[in-house]
Amino acid sequence: MLIVQNIRLSRVLRNTWQVDLIMIVSCTLAYLVRTVLIKHHFEVPAIIPTVLGTAIAFFVGFNNNQAYDRWWEARKIWGALVNDSRSWARSVITYISYHETDEQKFTTLKKRMVYRQIAFLYALKAKLRGAVDETYSKYLDEQDVHEISKHTNVPNAILVLQSRELQQLNKDGMIDSFRFMEMNELLVKFTDEMGMSERIKNTVFPTSYNYFTKVFIWLFVVSLTLVISEQAGLWSIFLGWLVGFVYVSTQINGMTLINPFENNSASIPLNQISRTIEINLLEMLGETNIPEPVKPINDEYIL
Repeated sequence: MLIVQNIRLSRVLRNTWQVDLIMIVSCTLAYLVRTVLIKHHFEVPAIIPTVLGTAIAFFVGFNNNQAYDRWWEARKIWGALVNDSRSWARSVITYISYHETDEQKFTTLKKRMVYRQIAFLYALKAKLRGAVDETYSKYLDEQDVHEISKHTNVPNAILVLQSRELQQLNKDGMIDSFRFMEMNELLVKFTDEMGMSERIKNTVFPTSYNYFTKVFIWLFVVSLTLVISEQAGLWSIFLGWLVGFVYVSTQINGMTLINPFENNSASIPLNQISRTIEINLLEMLGETNIPEPVKPINDEYIL
């Protein structure tokens, strides 16, 4: 996620240089076609780029709105995971009672259930980014690691382990029915938040919107160059590219938000969010070996 107010021009050009070259070539060809072939035969009506420009503005606006909706929904989901994870740790620490269990086993039990929540977050992050990340395994004991190895959906398997242990605590009388229902509701929320994240990840943004927007921008740039070349001459190539650059930059900016869980500067900072939850939960357990917060890259963005 970008954390600076001003974006460097070099970053914009890195994202658009290929399209810029195509537009410059198209504008040059359009200028040559008008000058050599159609100059003495007919004039391209100015209404054509005017209508196309208006239509493209609607297309780009719609695409960007939909892209931002996906990004913002993903951010709200992970914001809820932050709050619910803290609530889970607090419930584990304060709700579960001794009930004829020695202090060492009791401490280990609470630590195991809180650690599982950290493992769940790291496993979910890895799944959403399609990455191989074994960070979650250090927060699971050998028995848990063996159990989840039988599942393809690791975060869901971790929630199964949590639910199973919570049910056992209720049977053993270490937690009363009302608090059991409250903690079980948190597990349901984790499942919902996981499912909503997977929905965003697995739902492909309709490619036709992006494709036709690119085509219409290209037609607009060509027609605009044809229209203004009579008055602007060679400068019509630059002016055509300049106007097209505005549309292309806006469109590309929106498309970078389409996949909010990707590991890039425009996506949701899952590394930062996961680390923040990890730090909070370890502090709640009274741990001393606390990892450092995730630092921004080049003071420009954070992953």
